[in-house]
Amino acid sequence: MSLGGVPGGRAEQMRQKVQDLKEAAERATDPDERRRLQDQARRLREQSKQADARGEEDVDPM
Repeated sequence: MSLGGVPGGRAEQMRQKVQDLKEAAERATDPDERRRLQDQARRLREQSKQADARGEEDVDPM
């Protein structure tokens, strides 16, 4: 899955992926798999927050 593209679009895609991972974790029956998915969602959520912060600073008005 490509996360590049429109400014702000990457962060939105990352947030959607976080939601997908959370839902998958809720459905997972294996505790290790559930934990892995939750950890992955947590890491991606942090990256999304960082992308949001960078996006506001890196926006080119042209």
